[in-house]
Amino acid sequence: MAKLKLTCALSSNPRTQAIIDGVVTPEAIELETIALHPSEMFFRQLKYAEFDVSEMSCSSLTIATSQAQTEWVGLPIFTSRRFFHTGVLVRTDRGIDAPADLAGKRVGVPEFQQTAALWTRSVLRSEFGVDPRTQHWYMERNPDQSHGGQTGFNPPPGIDLQYVPKDKNLGQMLIDGEVDALSHWIDARNLVDRSHVDPRTSPNVRYLFDAAAEAKRYYAKTNIYPINHCVVVRRSIVEHNPWVVLNLYNMFEAVKKRNTHALDMALEPYFDAGLLGSNVAPTVHTDLLPYGVKRSRHVLETIARSVVDDGLAQRQVGLEEMFAPNTLDL
Repeated sequence: MAKLKLTCALSSNPRTQAIIDGVVTPEAIELETIALHPSEMFFRQLKYAEFDVSEMSCSSLTIATSQAQTEWVGLPIFTSRRFFHTGVLVRTDRGIDAPADLAGKRVGVPEFQQTAALWTRSVLRSEFGVDPRTQHWYMERNPDQSHGGQTGFNPPPGIDLQYVPKDKNLGQMLIDGEVDALSHWIDARNLVDRSHVDPRTSPNVRYLFDAAAEAKRYYAKTNIYPINHCVVVRRSIVEHNPWVVLNLYNMFEAVKKRNTHALDMALEPYFDAGLLGSNVAPTVHTDLLPYGVKRSRHVLETIARSVVDDGLAQRQVGLEEMFAPNTLDL
């Protein structure tokens, strides 16, 4: 029997590289895979539905699902996780010494609805009482080349947001003092992101948090290692070939198992979560990167709730609406 041929877009990272390189392949499927920056990949999928399989922004998938059934079936394969709020950058001359000091400040963000920014606002709100409605937002991606432009984004009620002129970028704006802080910063130029100046080179810019200490505190309190990306497959393909779901899922699981042989790669998330110090043991018993809905339900439901809390959706989406039925118990 001939293999099912599917196009696939993935970002280059340890959880995908073996697939991009063709080292790990799915059973009964021939993947034609291209490596793309996530920002561009999500835009092309949301606007053009260009690939049969790809990574996808969890927030954008949640927002789109809240509006109507999408042409995508989600797979609970989480290719990107990070403690995003620890990456907030601030000017040193604006009196921002604690999260509460962000009130009234001008805050830059590549895209208001992107998952990284969603997580940052969610944590700042729940952990530190920071209300995004007290800030003035500057969004770098313009409507014609943004994820939100494809999902009907309008600034939520109470949010003061303006778009950054196309001849400017957030990195330079922070250095020049045109914004007081960056909720998130992307340092790779691509189809939708244009910041190319590293604001961290400025003596007037620093991180708001001690990243390691705050990640350890947050994880110990919440048991959440924030998810950023999942994987989607075209719904029409799943309807005609339901076996595709588990074949793709098993492929990503195989990559993950392969990675356990590289100690530095396997231990990276444990350092991020503050569970390991400089002296590490070769065996770690807690899986911080679980795939499957059941094992990540708490994190995924936090995303769904935060989308509503932010005013980006009118209702909280059930996970069974987003993910393939045969992955709900994984």
